Amino acid sequence: MRIMDTVIVLNFGGQYAHLIGRRIREKNVYSKVVPCNISLEKLKEIEKNHNIKGIVLSGGPSSVFEENAPKINKELLDYGIPILGICYGHQLIAKTIGGKVTSAKTEEYGIIVPKIKKKGELLKDVEDGDKGWTSHGDAVKRLPSDFKVLASTDNCPVAAFEHRQKDIYGIQWHPEVTHTEHGDKIFKNFLFDICNCNKDWKMDDFAENKIEQIKEEVGESNCLIAMSGGIDSSTSALLASKAIGKQLKAVFVDHGFMRKNEPEKISEIFDNFEMDFIFREERDRFLKKIKGVTDPEKKRKIIGEEFIRVFEEVAEEYDAEYLIQGTIYPDWIESGSEDQSDLIKSHHNVGGLPSKLDFEGIIEPLRDLYKDEVRDIASKQGLPENIVHRQPFPGPGLAVRMIGDITREKLKILKDADLIFTEEIEDAGLDREYWQYFAVLMEGQTTGVKGDSRDYGNTIALRAVKSKEAMTASFGKIPYDLLEKISTRITNEVPEVTRVVYDITHKPPATIEWE
Repeated sequence: MRIMDTVIVLNFGGQYAHLIGRRIREKNVYSKVVPCNISLEKLKEIEKNHNIKGIVLSGGPSSVFEENAPKINKELLDYGIPILGICYGHQLIAKTIGGKVTSAKTEEYGIIVPKIKKKGELLKDVEDGDKGWTSHGDAVKRLPSDFKVLASTDNCPVAAFEHRQKDIYGIQWHPEVTHTEHGDKIFKNFLFDICNCNKDWKMDDFAENKIEQIKEEVGESNCLIAMSGGIDSSTSALLASKAIGKQLKAVFVDHGFMRKNEPEKISEIFDNFEMDFIFREERDRFLKKIKGVTDPEKKRKIIGEEFIRVFEEVAEEYDAEYLIQGTIYPDWIESGSEDQSDLIKSHHNVGGLPSKLDFEGIIEPLRDLYKDEVRDIASKQGLPENIVHRQPFPGPGLAVRMIGDITREKLKILKDADLIFTEEIEDAGLDREYWQYFAVLMEGQTTGVKGDSRDYGNTIALRAVKSKEAMTASFGKIPYDLLEKISTRITNEVPEVTRVVYDITHKPPATIEWE
């Protein structure tokens, strides 16, 4: 396996830590986001499989003055690898090396125009007047003499710096956000002029490496792939199939929470693939397990555990020792699986996994990728377009698109409404416009009027979002006339629905899914 040039991103809990990782990968350099308190021993472990060429310290919500604020191992600054601190990382480096950091007299949020004093290596090709985006309350006031100031702002005397001899750099504003006009230049300067990285992060290479890794890890053992029909599990299945062929069994579990007619469509699609496809109808089993459960975290964990129990039963039938999953990077991030990441929601294939598993191991070929990178691999590896561009669908399915308890009757209402929404978005040619679009069944009922009579029925919430990697998203601005048509169809064709509303919330502060 070829070892790639890699830049490590230390995550100090900032909302843009993974955006930094994405920006680096967009330059064809592999990035790996790790907890900020990673030890030198763990870093050396990573070096066995990665050629670490640089380290970036992310921003974060803490103040360097807080008693329990995240810190950096000072030995890291003498590790001999170029280091770039951004925002909190910038302040932390300054404080660690004996500089002066204070609370800024005036906090800086939003657009600023830094004054470039010396361009140095980091700010090469950045011009005075170029706008940057910032969000901070502390500021670096002074540095030791072996550092030089590259830029300042009205409220921050040291807004960018570099060491006179060592490759240690800091910048107060955020080059990773699109609002910073010169952010691309700064990353190119750091990656290629300072770190001397090669552009060797390519999806084709990643796929080949993963295929070899699966072969090596599995050996002669049989494997199951948890197949949902979505892009993540389908891509994982394709890579695994190329690695181990007939040793792989693709298992689709119909838990009853899929969209209308979807189990039949998935069976039809994957019956044509060169792998053994096993269909398990388990609707009653899952509905019984989740009966009366209203808490979304419990729903996810119950469904996640029950999935595993079904797979264990199938594994026993086929003497399979490994389970392969389509877990991707945002699943781990939102499930709070990194030291500095808060739990947003437990994904069924991460936070929903039971503590005891009857498998030799779980293999996740895509766990380091974002959704757009998965689509790239899928396309290059030959998956059909209708799979490559399928909108994401949560593993627990409609169980987490239904507020409150789950019943057969409510599932039918939601499936019917969701199908109408999907049909109209597709008929309007907007299915590629939005990352996801779906219906949510609200809890409780609301008063309406149908046929001159009082009607007491359900409320359907519609959501459509635009996104690139699911880390952030903006609500879709669906034309009013189309929303009117969708609403009319739902209230006419789904008699149990009285009211339709549209969600206009971005991510953040909301997540894409409602639960």
